[in-house]
Amino acid sequence: MKRFWEQAAVQPVDQGWGIALDGRPLRLPGGTTLHLPSRPLAEAVAAEWDSAGGGKGREMSMEEVPLTRLVGTAVDRIAPNPAPSAAAIAEYGESDLLCYRAEDRRLAALQAEAWQPILDWAALQHDAPLRVTTGIVHVAQPPDSLRALHAAVAAHSAFGLSALGIAVPAMGSLVLGLALSAGRIDAAEAHRLAMIDETYQESFWGTDAEAEARRVRIAADIALAARLLELSR
Repeated sequence: MKRFWEQAAVQPVDQGWGIALDGRPLRLPGGTTLHLPSRPLAEAVAAEWDSAGGGKGREMSMEEVPLTRLVGTAVDRIAPNPAPSAAAIAEYGESDLLCYRAEDRRLAALQAEAWQPILDWAALQHDAPLRVTTGIVHVAQPPDSLRALHAAVAAHSAFGLSALGIAVPAMGSLVLGLALSAGRIDAAEAHRLAMIDETYQESFWGTDAEAEARRVRIAADIALAARLLELSR
């Protein structure tokens, strides 16, 4: 699309904060006027639109406004009925990355050192102890723990669910997503923990362009999710 505005600005609205493009309210693709719960989040979204395309009359892509896309998902798709999104995210607890340890003893030791403290945190914080296994054969988790993790997910706002909706699949771990949301870990640590296996293998075999692109993509998704979680509080 072609940029038609000179300036994006934050303005107060009844439901919080909105974005104005040369005085006209920013609307989502469905026609909804964008209202945000915090001024810092509104300022971050406005900054995306202020820089998109590089100037009035130039072409821009929605790839330039990733935070806007996430909040748009929250407002248009999640907020009207959050339950399906919460359920889809919570399902990752049934096969959480942190519960599956390698048969390679050295890698398993690294995994235990890195992951067990986060599992212990989830057990204490959410009353959700999870079983750990060796290998890739599915291990059934305690139903009470899964219900507790689902409740923790469902307690998030639509914006929080939108953030978890990209971070949790990227990491393959609901527990890491909840730890990120709670501030137990930051985006860099979440990425490190999610990539333990890959980092170990790369220490032996090196990396390639495809693996590096995947690593960068996962890091970007986690960082974007962490930013939305922080700004929407």
